[in-house]
Amino acid sequence: MPTVDISTEVAVIGAGSVGIAVAYYLARKHGCRNIVIIDPRDPMSLTSAQSGENYRNWWPHPVMTAFTDDSIALLEDIASETGNRINMTRRGYALITRRSQPDDLIEDLFRGYGSEAEQLVRFHTGAGSHSMYQPPASSAWEGAPGGIDVLQDKALIRQTFPAYADDVATILHVRRAGSISGQQLGQFMLEYIKANGGRLIRGDVTAIETGSPLTLRIATPEGHKTLSAEKVVNAAGPFLKDVADMVGENLGVSCVYQQKIAFEDREGIVPRDLPFTIDLDEQTLSWTDEEREILSEDPETARLTQMMQGGIHCRPDGAEDGKWIKLGWAFNHKPSDPHGPEPIDTQFPDIVLRGASRLQPGLATYIGKLPRGAHHYGGYYAMTEENWPLIGPMRTPGMFVAGALSGFGTMAACISGELCADWMVDKPKAPYAHMLAPSRYADSNIMAELKAQASRGHL
Repeated sequence: MPTVDISTEVAVIGAGSVGIAVAYYLARKHGCRNIVIIDPRDPMSLTSAQSGENYRNWWPHPVMTAFTDDSIALLEDIASETGNRINMTRRGYALITRRSQPDDLIEDLFRGYGSEAEQLVRFHTGAGSHSMYQPPASSAWEGAPGGIDVLQDKALIRQTFPAYADDVATILHVRRAGSISGQQLGQFMLEYIKANGGRLIRGDVTAIETGSPLTLRIATPEGHKTLSAEKVVNAAGPFLKDVADMVGENLGVSCVYQQKIAFEDREGIVPRDLPFTIDLDEQTLSWTDEEREILSEDPETARLTQMMQGGIHCRPDGAEDGKWIKLGWAFNHKPSDPHGPEPIDTQFPDIVLRGASRLQPGLATYIGKLPRGAHHYGGYYAMTEENWPLIGPMRTPGMFVAGALSGFGTMAACISGELCADWMVDKPKAPYAHMLAPSRYADSNIMAELKAQASRGHL
């Protein structure tokens, strides 16, 4: 038996938004005081630092809708408690298409909102609907409308969103959606954890010995240490698989690298009151004949000359009187090894600007001319095949997981933390808890339902 340097009730591996949230709800809701968070990096400095910092309660399945609705409610509690330290806004998500009758998207709305859909989904199809629609005049989350407004009147669309291209035919305006400061959320939680007995250890977990208690071997700047813990949480983000491997488990998670750019919109192309906008439509990028020929010669770039998937993101970033904007496009589907160099693509800024300028033509001004100080960055989406998270007990006694939150880690951190904490202390849990736990893979009915889904909620 190795000499134990540190003993604790709970060890959380990973100081990202989700690991911090697990520790926070263990301390806040269940009174746990002896908690250690372990990470070789600064808190919130890896994947959590690359977040788009958005939230929404739109999902094509009622379980994920309820899951994110619950997380938003917890975010609202923190915003109220702290005088909105987390900078919560609510202008909504505007999902854009050029199709006048996007029946599949409407079906997803009704499926995702379940029995409440009839009350939540509002259609605006003619001139008489103008007075019924509330544009996002304020960024305040308190008092913002709920539900979804489906705008199918082009005059209303042009009047409300003149920055969009004229060919937009339908907008799904998800109203319980907006942005937060993920860093402020994490800092608030860390302050509470530390004030109530929790602590951070800078180190890398290199081995886990199963048993009761569990024994962790940690490489720290001061040398190797041994920690014993009654319970351990695998919240290692893109390194979930590494931690699971240490106890002989396979969580079925892959890592996909996605990129974004942020820059100062000096030309004022994107209005500061614009909702978080996603262009859902596929498109072919506008290359010159010479550019298209050069790109076609290389198998790695030839795909850029073909039809590209939809899902381009654009939103104002920072203060309402600021000028910065963010653009993203999660078109990469190739898994990467998070241990290697980041697969940053120097062509990405040009690609996303060309794609985004189809919806907001003025953005073409910046193609090849990004303002000085522009930020091009990326992060790993740790995800399951069905794009549902893993939250709950692992097979190894005393081990729990909270992860695989793909591109929705910031918005779902609170409920992920609370749900994992509830599992750990064996307290009543949300009705959907078992569907998000690793044990769902043993339930053939759940897995058949997820496999049959046409949409996995990727945006």
